[in-house]
Amino acid sequence: MDLYEYQARDLFEKYEVPVLAGIIADTPEEAKAAAEKLGGVVVVKAQVKVGGRGKAGGVKVAKTPEDAYEAAKAILGLDIKGHVVKRVMVAAGAQIEKEFYFSVLLDRANRSYLSLCSVEGGMEIEQLAVEKPDALAKIEVDPLTGIDAAKALEIAKAGGFDDELAPKVADVFVKLYNVYKGEGATLVEVNPLIQDAAGNIVALDGKVSLDDNATEVRHPEHEELEDKDAADPLEAKAKASGLNYVKLDGQVGIIGNGAGLVMSTLDVVAYAGENHGGVKPANFLDIGGGASATVMAAGLDVILGDEQVKSVFVNVFGGITSCVAVAEGIVKALEILGDTATKPLVVRLDGNQVEEGRAILAAANNPLVTLAAGMDEGADKAAELANA
Repeated sequence: MDLYEYQARDLFEKYEVPVLAGIIADTPEEAKAAAEKLGGVVVVKAQVKVGGRGKAGGVKVAKTPEDAYEAAKAILGLDIKGHVVKRVMVAAGAQIEKEFYFSVLLDRANRSYLSLCSVEGGMEIEQLAVEKPDALAKIEVDPLTGIDAAKALEIAKAGGFDDELAPKVADVFVKLYNVYKGEGATLVEVNPLIQDAAGNIVALDGKVSLDDNATEVRHPEHEELEDKDAADPLEAKAKASGLNYVKLDGQVGIIGNGAGLVMSTLDVVAYAGENHGGVKPANFLDIGGGASATVMAAGLDVILGDEQVKSVFVNVFGGITSCVAVAEGIVKALEILGDTATKPLVVRLDGNQVEEGRAILAAANNPLVTLAAGMDEGADKAAELANA
């Protein structure tokens, strides 16, 4: 779960990371009131979970409360890379002397943590990595020891900080790591981390991604941070049914059992779609080891609710759950859905009791269902039907 900047700011403050005062506002009037409360120069910042806000006009300096009103009026409702701004944060202004970059993230490839650091901040990290790769230090962090004072100083030195600045930023690095560890995050990023005119180190902007697994087990309070209104309605519906679903931009709905099989199915459908008008997979949906009528109905209900979906490819390998159970689940699911099921289904079964499962589907003789002998054949047929 990605947090909004104001939520990240609040978490930083909880762990004593130096931040500026900030007040959220949903209307220009609220922005004006916030500016009056903060006093002095403020910055009105769009709250969207995407970068490039400044270039899109989503960050404006306001010298007076009236300026803050006009800034919020211009920003609220703004479309930034497909994200419509519904809230702004009015933050206290700062006299920036220097801008830095720091992050700590989960390095899945190496099963470790990774810290990225640079004395040159303020620009997009991807741009810095391309234009000045030597300026971006990449330091592995042992999950068992984390970032203590000594490790933080090592990171700062590798990032190009001099002997005067290194100890100052290292203290903040330790606190930011405490956010990462304490909140079960997969990413904590500050860009820019600044030194102001008084020499203080301040986290001027923050990005935090929380691990959903940690939320469920160790941090149930994180549920309050989720913006349910901004969530994709289909993904929210799937989550409520306990389904592992991700919406994609395609026309062939996918249902499979096992993440590996579903990922392979996405590739095969995308490849087959090249011969049928360029159709693509519409989703990732892993129903796991169980394929009961309830689970299958819930999955089909979500996929068929996607207006972009023109056909559905059910690709299941019977293991612990036999193909008989899967076939019965499909038949009963279609009965449950009734008239709401109107799009063609291509079903490929293999594995445990495959012949019996295919016989059940054949006997049901549902006009929406087409049986496929193999994955390639099923993907091609599903793509053909979607294109038709």
